[in-house]
Amino acid sequence: MLVPLVVACALFMENMDSTVIATSLPAIAADLHQDPITLKLAMTSYLISLAVFIPASGWAADKFGARPIFRGAIVVFVAGSILCGLSGSLAGFVGARIVQGLGGAMMVPVGRLVLLRSVPREELVTALAYLTVPALLGPVLGPPLGGFITTYFEWRWIFWINVPIGILGVVLATLFIADIREAEVWPLDVPGFLLSGAGLSALSFGLTVIGRGIVPAPVTAGLIVGGLALVVGYVVHARRAPHPILDLSLLRIATFRASVTGGFVFRLGIGALPFLLPLMLQIGFGLNPFQSGCLTFAAAAGAMLMKTSAKPILRRFGFKRVLVLNAALSAVFMVGYGLFRPSTPEWLLWAALLAGGFFRSLQFTSINALAYADIDAPEMSRATSFASVAQQLSLSTGVAAGAGAIELSQWWHADAALTTRDFSFAFYAVALVSASASLVFARLPADAGDVLRGARKREAAVAVAPSGGLGDQPAGLVPASPDGGGAPRNPVAST
Repeated sequence: MLVPLVVACALFMENMDSTVIATSLPAIAADLHQDPITLKLAMTSYLISLAVFIPASGWAADKFGARPIFRGAIVVFVAGSILCGLSGSLAGFVGARIVQGLGGAMMVPVGRLVLLRSVPREELVTALAYLTVPALLGPVLGPPLGGFITTYFEWRWIFWINVPIGILGVVLATLFIADIREAEVWPLDVPGFLLSGAGLSALSFGLTVIGRGIVPAPVTAGLIVGGLALVVGYVVHARRAPHPILDLSLLRIATFRASVTGGFVFRLGIGALPFLLPLMLQIGFGLNPFQSGCLTFAAAAGAMLMKTSAKPILRRFGFKRVLVLNAALSAVFMVGYGLFRPSTPEWLLWAALLAGGFFRSLQFTSINALAYADIDAPEMSRATSFASVAQQLSLSTGVAAGAGAIELSQWWHADAALTTRDFSFAFYAVALVSASASLVFARLPADAGDVLRGARKREAAVAVAPSGGLGDQPAGLVPASPDGGGAPRNPVAST
């Protein structure tokens, strides 16, 4: 289990960083003289950077070796953390977060790829679960630690604590990560990388700044329309390219398609949680960052409690039943968070967050494992990149959706001040989105993922459209998602 522990060191750093910034957003916004909702840019810019650069991570690991790429990614992530702590403006802070995203884009997917190629398939669920146990110390420690530093010291130190962790990660990677690389590596799809990167970043950024007056409305519209055009251009390119950087043909595999599309919808709603919850507790309830962090860490504690339970639950009930029912159950807890009020007893808040974290973590573990149930070894790196891009896009879209729901509530009530009412509406809206993922998972075959449960290996569930395209899927299989879109990875949202 040395390899999962080394990779977990990187996950620990990234997850702790994400939880720390979520808890500290109001304080950072005040110091940078920005509206707290505007600070969604700090979260989405990081996630967008991940989505842009992740597609090249699998190719880079195969071409140059997993160990040097993994170590270099940690160094870049730490450099971005130092720049975050030195930032004095919103633009500088967002730029530093983009640098962090570049490091994270290579660090986590490459680490996961090392794990996937080092562990027998029948042990994959256990390995993925144990991989995140040390990493979950990040989100468990992150909220109270970030709140303590922000309340009693200065928020900038929450980024500088990554320096010693990063040094430890480089040392461990040098000692224990094998220099895994492929003898034959497909050529990098440069046109596809440019089309997908520019399209996804323009579209995501346009959706993030819409309605806030950060950039002129015509520019926002241009970003959205231009981003959509570039994404469509990539889809056309990917159908013709021999080695597309995001292999859309993987969506013909029923289990992978369900994991990507259902996971995208589920994370889109859950992705708003790390943004909404600290803001509600601090701005709506009047708690300081340390008090807020001591409450929100309960969700990560619940996720940690689940990890040893994932395999027996999936073995007993199967992937399909767990994914369908648990998506709805997780959404119910999100609705419950919208019912929180300043007068709600603290023990009840803590218990609800703990239980919700447990069930969300079960869902994420199931989604992540299902993605690789029918993926052959030669396709593993491409599948890892594709699933990771989809995950980051869903989380960044979730943050934008949560902020948009708050803004819609403010507009409806003609009140610019943030109130508990606005947060409640946002929680109800994103919960409805996450619950709809059950409809996607309900169309899975009954034996989906059985090979991961230790059951008799079934035939690969590969569904090829009669036309050779991706639009006309055979009846009974999950349809391909038009968005094309699974690790910072947001600790509360994606553990």
